[in-house]
Amino acid sequence: MDTTEIKLPFNMNREEGLAINTQEQEWIDSPASNVRRKPLEREKVESGQVTSIVEYKPRAKFTKHNHPLGEEIFVLSGEFADENGRYPEGTYIRNPPGSSHSPFSEKGCVIFVKLNQFNSEDTKRVVLNSDEVSWQPGHGDLKVKSLHNFKTEGTALVLWPKGATFQPHSHWGGEEIFVLNGTFQDESGDYPKHTWIRSPHLSRHNPFSKSGCLIFVKTGHL
Repeated sequence: MDTTEIKLPFNMNREEGLAINTQEQEWIDSPASNVRRKPLEREKVESGQVTSIVEYKPRAKFTKHNHPLGEEIFVLSGEFADENGRYPEGTYIRNPPGSSHSPFSEKGCVIFVKLNQFNSEDTKRVVLNSDEVSWQPGHGDLKVKSLHNFKTEGTALVLWPKGATFQPHSHWGGEEIFVLNGTFQDESGDYPKHTWIRSPHLSRHNPFSKSGCLIFVKTGHL
């Protein structure tokens, strides 16, 4: 399957709530050999706003490309790399608007990627190994690792211990979640590992996790 088989724009109505179990999606070939993708939202064929899961097979590489409005990456497994460095599992990367690079992976990797979704004033490059960031207390028994904040946008890892609950709340500016491990839950359903959830501006829910989970969370950016 290739990208041309997807009807574009794909899942770009940000007023629509979505929950996609990416483990049930098919891989789609990219223009680069041995690089595959699972699209979550896509504005255009190879440009515009994009959110996806990307797999690099061992020794795969992608041609040098620009990020007109930035690129955000979280390394899910393996080791991602470019001419600026090597980034193991758990690394969070922000390549700012106007940046460019030539990514590759010697060992192979899977990454969560968001393209061209930065505030144009958010110009700082960030490379953060989340394993080196200390957990901070969150609501109740939750623990939080802050990854990035700019104006209304916040990005963090949140650890939910077994049986944890959070108070019912609304999402000003929306909320986006990618489940890294375990099962995240709310009154609408159960969201297992590698489920992507997009909740629009002013949406509301009552989240919890019976078994515990680890999630990547973005708020205030929709």
